[in-house]
Amino acid sequence: MGATNHTLQALLPWLLLFVHQAAAASGGFECTTATDGADKQGATKLKLVAIASILTAGAAGVLVPVLGRSMAALRPDGDIFFAVKAFAAGVILATGIVHILPAAFDGLTSPCIYKGGGDRNGFPFAGLVAMSAAMATMVIDSLAAGYYRRSHFSKARPLDNIDIPGDEEGRADHPHVHAHGHSHGDAIVVSSPEEAAIADTIRHRVVSQVLELGILVHSVIIGVSLGASVRPSTIKPLVGALSFHQFFEGIGLGGCIVQANFKVRATIIMATFFSLTAPVGIVLGIAISSSYNVHSSTAFIIEGVFNSASAGILIYMSLVDLLAKDFNNPKLQTNTKLQLMTYLALFLGAGMMSMLAIWA
Repeated sequence: MGATNHTLQALLPWLLLFVHQAAAASGGFECTTATDGADKQGATKLKLVAIASILTAGAAGVLVPVLGRSMAALRPDGDIFFAVKAFAAGVILATGIVHILPAAFDGLTSPCIYKGGGDRNGFPFAGLVAMSAAMATMVIDSLAAGYYRRSHFSKARPLDNIDIPGDEEGRADHPHVHAHGHSHGDAIVVSSPEEAAIADTIRHRVVSQVLELGILVHSVIIGVSLGASVRPSTIKPLVGALSFHQFFEGIGLGGCIVQANFKVRATIIMATFFSLTAPVGIVLGIAISSSYNVHSSTAFIIEGVFNSASAGILIYMSLVDLLAKDFNNPKLQTNTKLQLMTYLALFLGAGMMSMLAIWA
């Protein structure tokens, strides 16, 4: 819970900086401003529809796994949940590779940036930022997991009576869990299902928080971009596409939240932040639409950098933290039917999300 607040507090200044710089972008070098088909009144009505639609879709998506855990078929240890997680991971992977990364390359190689001089086909800055973000995510993932693990076991072991030095026997508070201590000199090496479960929960909590960070950055950017648009012809196809986009991303994030076993309050906070981020981005876009020029060089650079970082985070999270662990799970590898179902779900999620790139 505390880590969630720290993550969001650390993210907020960067999001506010993006909005501030985007609003000030019109003062920089302007490329072209497309005004054909502009209809601010009609666009505003569509934006209000978009806010309601995207808010509902995002909330529904994140609640599907959260509420579904009360159903036997959708429990985290069930076969169907493996398929749901694979589908969600495919959605997140396609979001990073098919949706966000190409937009980042387009933004950072835009002629609006290099019109005053320079080679727009030069160094691939979008790839560099995405790679750096992926590596930074790996470092944060590792450090955070190590910190949580040390913090938890240093406090929890005496309370749970789990083989602390000096004990002759290891006990666990939960029934049907047996801890076995093996003495090696003065040290005791502990091996218990309870510790393994706690370590797994810690990993899932880190994964869910870092994943939400990447999704929130991306959601604010697409929200501001939609909110700043004044052409109904541009907004109409985005309403449906982004609604499905948020719904599928919500399923992915919701699955991670369920596995992390957060308390009710933390679950509500994370689900609420995800659901509100894109609509809030649209509201911010509407507020700055009079001064925000999506075709200015500053706007292209800011959006390109943020999109690159977001893509790197989501690609890393989907492949390393979501897919790798499940696909190496003995339960999956020894069940051919479950394997086929999971592969199909992965390809279906990635394919459906990729198709949405036609419209958004």
